[in-house]
Amino acid sequence: MSQHCAYPVLVAFGANLHFADDPPDITILWAIKALADRGICVEAASRLYKTPCFPRGNGPDYVNAAARMTLRHDLSPDNVLGVLHEVEQSRGRARGGRWAGRTLDIDLLAMGDSVLPDAGTQAHWRNLPFRDQLRLAPDRLILPHPRLQDRAFVLVPLADVAAGWVHPTLGLSVAQMLARCPPDDIATVVALDDPAWPDGAQ
Repeated sequence: MSQHCAYPVLVAFGANLHFADDPPDITILWAIKALADRGICVEAASRLYKTPCFPRGNGPDYVNAAARMTLRHDLSPDNVLGVLHEVEQSRGRARGGRWAGRTLDIDLLAMGDSVLPDAGTQAHWRNLPFRDQLRLAPDRLILPHPRLQDRAFVLVPLADVAAGWVHPTLGLSVAQMLARCPPDDIATVVALDDPAWPDGAQ
């Protein structure tokens, strides 16, 4: 019998390159439906947002979104990450340089209050100086995502669907983390017109 997990799976989407004839917004809508078809049930999806490329000037603007999901089957965090990568690759994702343009990027932000692989490692990557972020990347899954609390382009969409989720090591809700972001960063995250979300994604 299939099971729903008892905790939210929080996911962020981003794209700034076309895939074939599909612009980034259509790719993100497609990705949400694709995850639902693979056993990751969409409970709520955010609006779509236009945001400057990060780092700024590194490419076209992004379209970003977030979703709160549950699992229809027992999947480990690494299994969930594997599904996300499979969906990315089916839309032409090539893992090139850090922060290179992307046809589709899906980040696993959090799974309930899980801290992986342990609190010390998560804190190390969360507190990494920016100069080291430019050249270093973890070789394993880190949960919650170590940059979650720093990025308005993640927190603004995430607040649409999981404003009350509390970061298990910081003790701050999504709404509180967003309130701590610089107002100028928040202002760059601009909502697009409401899309026609796939069935089950509203």
